[in-house]
Amino acid sequence: MTTGPLRIVRVANFVTPVSGGLRTALRHLGAGYRAAGHTPVLVVPGERRTVEEQEQGLVVTLPGPLLPGSGGYRLLADRRAVAAELERLAPDRLEVSDRTTLRWTGAWARRHGVRAAMVSHESAVGVLRTWGVHGCVAAAAADRLNARTARSYDTVICTTDWAAAEFRRLGVRNLARAPLGVDLAALGPQAAADRAAERARYAAPGQVLLVLCSRLAPEKHPALALDALAALRSAGVEAVLAVAGTGPLRSRLAARAARERLPVHLLGHLAGRADVARLLGCADVVLAPGPVETFGLAALEALACGTPVAVNRGSALPELIGTAGVAAAPTGAGFAEAVRELLARPEPARRAAARARAERYGWPAAVAAFLAAHGTAPVTAR
Repeated sequence: MTTGPLRIVRVANFVTPVSGGLRTALRHLGAGYRAAGHTPVLVVPGERRTVEEQEQGLVVTLPGPLLPGSGGYRLLADRRAVAAELERLAPDRLEVSDRTTLRWTGAWARRHGVRAAMVSHESAVGVLRTWGVHGCVAAAAADRLNARTARSYDTVICTTDWAAAEFRRLGVRNLARAPLGVDLAALGPQAAADRAAERARYAAPGQVLLVLCSRLAPEKHPALALDALAALRSAGVEAVLAVAGTGPLRSRLAARAARERLPVHLLGHLAGRADVARLLGCADVVLAPGPVETFGLAALEALACGTPVAVNRGSALPELIGTAGVAAAPTGAGFAEAVRELLARPEPARRAAARARAERYGWPAAVAAFLAAHGTAPVTAR
């Protein structure tokens, strides 16, 4: 275990000003590393090179091309430029958040004597299936990718047992479990009057307010939220849906809502954390249909706000939410049934259970677990 301060350089793709969970996790981990006495640096792609000091530490943006059809994601595609930046930064630890296009950084770290970790943020087989690769072909390709990832890095950090399972079945030994967290101070239950005032913006008295807080991209399966809304309304439940987030599927979802006359409020990206908290907190149920997340920060944020969640039973989220939500079959009918089950619980009880579950996942514990995976610990409390 290293006891002195370290320069922890983190490299990530698929981060934009309007992206969600990964950007949030990187920000909180960086701020936590810094508060623990280490020097965090984050390298991400963007339109042009910038260097900015933030609460999470130094953030270096390198030019990267747009990924077609991704809704704004860019990639760190210039290996020479990234390698030169890493050499300039001289990390003591390397933390990488993309096991596809950035896996080469593991070899770079080995050549330079730097201990390196890859963070598993999504199920490899789930992502491949989203891209149209099916069955045993997706499983075999995921196994090859995961085996190569494990060989390339000193440590593979998995945020849930569900995430670790696809590595454990290959006999991978260099795994570390480190959960993510939620900002329990910034996100909390609202007073009843404030909650009523906020929900009145989206739902009439007596209606059920559903909320989806997600990037509107194929791997997140946002159409399942509309499927659930349609199923509930067909069953006589007066439900409405508010959607926070943007992405390549936004126009398709808007067209469907108009065509089927579904009451859907497409709110776009909510930049303010207070705006997100108010929306999550005023919902009756938050939907989390994504099948490939290995943790699910949006669902955890909903729980922190005192709102139960209906989650895709094929994801890591059932492990996360426990009895504070319901694991749904990945169909509109399945999510509609989960919503009805949650609504059948007394509101004070379901809101209290949601908050209590979230309180198991504070960021200080997450930061400590990530530092332990890097073979270090807090140096000082600032």
